[in-house]
Amino acid sequence: MKSAILSSLLYLSSFIFSASAEPIRILAVGDSITQGGKTFVTYRLPLDQKLRATGLNYVFVGSQQSDGPNGPLWHEGYGGRNAEFLAGIMPQKLKQAKPDIILLHCGHNHSAEEKPVPGIIAAERTIIEAARKQNPKVVILLALVIPSGKLPKYGYIPELNQSEVLLARELHRPDAPVMIVDQFTGFDPQKDTILDKVHPNAQGAEKMATKWFTALKGVVR
Repeated sequence: MKSAILSSLLYLSSFIFSASAEPIRILAVGDSITQGGKTFVTYRLPLDQKLRATGLNYVFVGSQQSDGPNGPLWHEGYGGRNAEFLAGIMPQKLKQAKPDIILLHCGHNHSAEEKPVPGIIAAERTIIEAARKQNPKVVILLALVIPSGKLPKYGYIPELNQSEVLLARELHRPDAPVMIVDQFTGFDPQKDTILDKVHPNAQGAEKMATKWFTALKGVVR
């Protein structure tokens, strides 16, 4: 899996999104890890701080709102919902949000007994295809999802991430990139989550934000 991930990460050098006078529209899509909660931290907060420090002209978009230190941070994160749910609602949400870049991290809220990987990959494909209908040149940053210490429930995550690498290879185009962002490697569910071993603590959210930030620097100038 490691060599496949590394080769897919080379996509990051293949495309540059040129910023203009209009803000770059960034849409974060996912479950509670994207949404955030009362007892855990979402990566969107430290990511916003990192992006602001660069002076980048950007805006987070979406229909869901959470508060940040610099005002509302919009998103499409839904606690307790899975990839199939997201695939069902995203066509309409995308029409409203009109993103230039999508941060897609989904894959939780299933169990290993369900053998959910094919369904999750099909849902991610649906989301990407819907995004391209709205914007043919949309940039998709597809995350290898963070590991979980809640086992055996989330024992399917390594298989899911391998399948996501293949999906990115299949759908990637020079003018409409699908790029892997490896959120899995280096994330320790024993140290980087709250007591449930699933949701990031402040350290885990910082790790995720750093991975997203590095990926965004590779596609935005």
